Amino acid sequence: MNDKYQNLLIRSKVIKAVRDFFHQENFIEIETPVMISAPAPEEYIEAVTAHDNKFLRTSPELQMKELLCADQGKNFRNIFQIGSCFRAHEHGRKHREEFTMLEWYQVGADYFTLMKVIQKMVQHIAKNLFDKTTIQYQGQVIDLTNDWDFISVVDAFEKYANCDVFDALKNNDFDYLMIDKIEPKLGSYTPSFLYDYPASCASLSRLKKNDKRFAERFELYIAGVELANGFSELTDYEEQRKRFAKAMKFRESKSMNRYPEATKFLNALRDLTLPESAGCALGLDRLIMIFTDQNDIINVIHQ
Repeated sequence: MNDKYQNLLIRSKVIKAVRDFFHQENFIEIETPVMISAPAPEEYIEAVTAHDNKFLRTSPELQMKELLCADQGKNFRNIFQIGSCFRAHEHGRKHREEFTMLEWYQVGADYFTLMKVIQKMVQHIAKNLFDKTTIQYQGQVIDLTNDWDFISVVDAFEKYANCDVFDALKNNDFDYLMIDKIEPKLGSYTPSFLYDYPASCASLSRLKKNDKRFAERFELYIAGVELANGFSELTDYEEQRKRFAKAMKFRESKSMNRYPEATKFLNALRDLTLPESAGCALGLDRLIMIFTDQNDIINVIHQ
């Protein structure tokens, strides 16, 4: 059996282990539509246009939050979903236009709760599939035991880019420094959580109550590979509308597609409210790359 098929067998086992883990943690698996009326207007992500003025989802985020709004924490307190997502023009060693995403939400949780869930899940996969507490990826040995690395964005910029994060934002160097100076250093010996992003990078996350300069958002890195993005959810309708409007203006300035307003989600946020909760999206293809020691996503998908 060649390496590609061996990787696909491991892929199947990893996805099963992920499902087993979430079922053991009392999560409910759900499915939401792949073809949607309006994506979230994210600043650097372009949706794939389908037909009848619809789009293929870039993530299931808005639809999963609509469910949380409708349920109000009565039945669907812990939910997860595994499925295909689509982002136009993405192709490279760690990207494809179609990819598999794991996304989950927990009512009553915050972003630090989600970090603990990821740690427990990755350890579960390593132990149950490979009977290991370490991963070897591209020559690096990654320790998966309890002492994972937690570093704030402020500290990461000072440590690895030798600059203040707010100066980087002011000089439009934030993304360059993240990619060139910071990300390659994260998760080199043990997985790293990069947390507390500046408020301007808040996405759909809420701001910290004791310091509005920062958002309750994190990303997970292993061996320099970004695997997950999570946050304590923004529940304020007016603030969410403002952020969407700002993102739309940015997209227009870059000649990106103008989406219809995500009215179903916004109406649910206004009329039903989103319970206090936290959510996370994790790229399963990239996680499988790590577990199979592959440096190109094409080696762990059938395409």
